[in-house]
Amino acid sequence: MDEPPLTFLDEPAPDERRPREGPPGDAPLIIDDDDRYGRLRLIPWWRQERLASARVLVVGAGALGNEVLKNLTLLGVGTVYLIDLDAVEPSNLSRSVLFRAEDGGQGKAEVAARRAREINPDVAIVAMRGDVITDLGLGLFADVDVVIGCLDNREARLWVNRQCWKVGTPWVDAGIQEIQGVVKVFVPPDSACYECAMTARDYQLLNVRYSCPLLRRDQILEGKVPTAPTIASMMAALEVQEALKLIHGLPVAAGTAMVFNGVSNQFYTTRLPFRDDCLSHDTYPEPVELPLGHANSVAELFQAVRGRLDGPLTLALDRDLVAGIDCPRCGWRLEVLRPRTRVAMAEAECPNCHATGRPELVSALAEDSPLAAQPLARVGVPPYEIVRVDGESDSGFFLLAGDRAGRESGWALHRG
Repeated sequence: MDEPPLTFLDEPAPDERRPREGPPGDAPLIIDDDDRYGRLRLIPWWRQERLASARVLVVGAGALGNEVLKNLTLLGVGTVYLIDLDAVEPSNLSRSVLFRAEDGGQGKAEVAARRAREINPDVAIVAMRGDVITDLGLGLFADVDVVIGCLDNREARLWVNRQCWKVGTPWVDAGIQEIQGVVKVFVPPDSACYECAMTARDYQLLNVRYSCPLLRRDQILEGKVPTAPTIASMMAALEVQEALKLIHGLPVAAGTAMVFNGVSNQFYTTRLPFRDDCLSHDTYPEPVELPLGHANSVAELFQAVRGRLDGPLTLALDRDLVAGIDCPRCGWRLEVLRPRTRVAMAEAECPNCHATGRPELVSALAEDSPLAAQPLARVGVPPYEIVRVDGESDSGFFLLAGDRAGRESGWALHRG
């Protein structure tokens, strides 16, 4: 039997060597070797202008985040927002293409962004050192075209999932361990979401992170997942490829998980269950923009929305606020004013009698609350947030548009 002729990667097949014809009336395709994106434009459905105007939020700048950022930068995505709380450590150097030994102690997001800008200065990269749960406002989730998760814990994934569902932004998630990985694509409001597939065991493991008084147990965070750089490259590439399809309006397998076993080289796709009663399926209406920011007080927010809502007003806090910690034995009290996820169990120990104090948790603020005089930032509201204010018979949703100017600089999120 005759063997087919060899075709090299950079050589078009025989039937593709003639000039490609576009739809009637289109200008002829001109290949410009000086164009950075020239080879990409040869892909029939490719629209570089879409990528140049796209906004992508990348959550996590570790091994997966490095690879995702590298790929987005090579492709010429217009604006990439990158958030990560951690600093570069020696153990990162074997799995993260953008880090170097001299970067030790510096923020992962800032270092990755700096190196990515060297790859392609066309791309605007906004690096933010902060916690996606407590420091990133919902307004940014609403502004981007797609969110790419490069996370290593359930709590952050669940939070990103719920934020994306509130504003209808698609997101792509990946998880890796050793040389195995999974990529999931979620498109609200119709597909299954991350929480739809969570089991009772997943919720149990989430609760293990917190002690009985609902404060963070730091020792739970010390576990590290072993991974190889190869699987990070593979799963990150799949994440970016799915994001590319979403940006171009191509169909994606929403609500599915693509699973790869690197030991046996088996790859399969499974559909995730859809739960009608899923707590993540909460969609916000289009918010009303206010000329306020998170530096304004709670009272100023109430004043700005008065007239839009009837009756006494209440600000709902998406992040439970620890107002203080009280010792039930000796009466000691520590004023805190931080979101629950930012308060460690060690802080609850009474310095006088060493008993474990009880946190005072606040989930909503009324107009007559003594905390109403505080800036929104002090009660756990991040910059560029979409806040919910409840009236007597209705609720309103308001974007803190006064923070928008800081969007391209990352709002200096890290608070130490």
